[in-house]
Amino acid sequence: MPEFDTRDSTVPDFWNERFEKSFTPWDRKGVPEDLRRFAAERNPATVVIPGCGVGYEVAFLAEAGWDVTAVDFSPAAVAAARRNLGQFADRVVEADFFKFEPVMQPQVIYERAFLCALPPSMNEAIAARWMALLPPGGLLAGFFFFGETGNGPPFMISPERHEALLTPGFDRIEDRPVADSVDVFIGHERWQVWRRRG
Repeated sequence: MPEFDTRDSTVPDFWNERFEKSFTPWDRKGVPEDLRRFAAERNPATVVIPGCGVGYEVAFLAEAGWDVTAVDFSPAAVAAARRNLGQFADRVVEADFFKFEPVMQPQVIYERAFLCALPPSMNEAIAARWMALLPPGGLLAGFFFFGETGNGPPFMISPERHEALLTPGFDRIEDRPVADSVDVFIGHERWQVWRRRG
């Protein structure tokens, strides 16, 4: 494992170091099957992806006709995603997700290792931002990393804490184990879809 100077995942330098040193164990180098199924079952919509990483899902959704915007506050992550995305490079915005204001209100937020990338002390702020961005009926869809919180990232969350975060504003409509997790998430990851209540 490379040596790193920054240990605080709430600052861009933490992620810059990891992308610059090609240490990205969360990168599955492709599009998860659960997202493929989710997109196939729905009409294209406006979607925001916080913490987009290299952006495989950005290209997949854009090619399927979705109006997708990816947001990351790490310049190195944004640069990596733009290099990877070619014609869709302009779908990636360098911004703080907590301050980012999309041009169009998203109908979907796709969660892929954003919640678990930040310390548990930020859970409430993340859930509040999801609620603020989505309209009634909007969907929070993606992957959640369950277990007892230890050192991270990735930071696990207990099912009880996760439910307490989301049930004030969302109803869970899908919940299933993930069959194609990367090594760091195996056995602890679930695909879930939550609908924003009115």
